[in-house]
Amino acid sequence: MPVNLHGRNVLTLDDFSGAEIRYLLRLAVELKAAKQAGTEVPRLARKNIALIFEKDSTRTRSGFEVAAYDQGAHVTYIGPSGSHIGHKESMKDTARVLGRMYDAIEFRGFSQHQADELAAYAGVPVYNGLTDEAHPTQVLADFMTMREFSHKHLSDMTLVFVGEGRDNVAMSLAIGAAKVGMDMRIASPRSLWPEETFCDHVRALAEKSGGSFRMDEDVNAAVLGADFVYSDVWLSMGENENAWRDRIELLTPYRVTRDLMAATRRPHAKFMHCLPAFHNAETEVGQDIARSFGIDCMEVTDEVFESAASVVFDQAENRMHTIKAILVATLGG
Repeated sequence: MPVNLHGRNVLTLDDFSGAEIRYLLRLAVELKAAKQAGTEVPRLARKNIALIFEKDSTRTRSGFEVAAYDQGAHVTYIGPSGSHIGHKESMKDTARVLGRMYDAIEFRGFSQHQADELAAYAGVPVYNGLTDEAHPTQVLADFMTMREFSHKHLSDMTLVFVGEGRDNVAMSLAIGAAKVGMDMRIASPRSLWPEETFCDHVRALAEKSGGSFRMDEDVNAAVLGADFVYSDVWLSMGENENAWRDRIELLTPYRVTRDLMAATRRPHAKFMHCLPAFHNAETEVGQDIARSFGIDCMEVTDEVFESAASVVFDQAENRMHTIKAILVATLGG
């Protein structure tokens, strides 16, 4: 059955079927090849897209801007202090204003409710560039990258997220993996597991698609047979920095090391990360953590991050290609 996503919002992968996810990935592959060959055809001429950012960004902002420009669209960046949202004007009112001026709106912020409300009242497609609950554009880029570095179909792959189970990327990966029939596992301390209702939902999706999903406190057992090992920062933007000590104590056993990668028993297993990553002390945060806790890395060692197994920068590039696929699929003629 042909897939038509014209006019659709992209708020969470829970709103998409496995077939629709695969369609976006195929389109991203085509667009990437066309860009590399110099044969890309702009399909978004005269389109205008608003980019709302409550949280700072490198990959999401760059991905949306370059994707839009490549396809002939124009963007307006609205940063954390660049509008009246939340201070003088509600999201509902903002949505009804921007929806009359723009053909689509991207939102990167804290609350999933804000993204949902924007979509409910804007009257144009709304794209979730990240919220505390979901990061759909990241997961599409991750799946694209996995296909590039494996001869397997997505439904034959095993993906293991290591770290905080309630992480927005972890939960989005779980939803997406369940939709396409993947073997998805999350290795995490039990105190950081997502709600059981979420786990039940993912298991139900996986059962329909022929995939599987499990939570596991035993990180070595979880990664056995993994094709890809994925990690993320231990404290997300907006969380209280006083939580660093507790997170470090809880999650140090879940750090991705050379030994953990070897525990997959897969010589070609790859390491993934949505970035930025604290793999050394070359950032202000990394230096503060090194001084306070005497460690030179957190979720992944520099040895793994800089190894041939790491595909993190391929993921970063693919953010732009999958975002472009979303724009073309939802706005293109």
